[in-house]
Amino acid sequence: QVQLVESGGGLVQPGGSLRLACAASGFTFSSYAMSWYRQVSGKVREFVARITASRGSTNYADSVKGRFTISRDNAKNTVYLQMNSLKPEDTAVYYCKTTAVDYWGQGTQVTVSS
Repeated sequence: QVQLVESGGGLVQPGGSLRLACAASGFTFSSYAMSWYRQVSGKVREFVARITASRGSTNYADSVKGRFTISRDNAKNTVYLQMNSLKPEDTAVYYCKTTAVDYWGQGTQVTVSS
């Protein structure tokens, strides 16, 4: 059974940093690209970042480019999202996503506020 468990969210001030983690299981983690999405209540999930399975190539939404970094540790079946220079508009529930299956975990709340 596929599981995606996000963690690392919290309340931070504008300009602060957080590192999110997603622990994956139930599929061959190293064979699949992984992505981060975020969702504000009442809106659809928004793409944030993606990392490929084999070479670690990355793609980012324009809104986070230069501030966020996605990475993965295949030995730990974990994908990370380092978030720096956080802005209030980054406030959302953050989810990781695998192309292996159409499945969403619980997500982790990120709130950026003074």
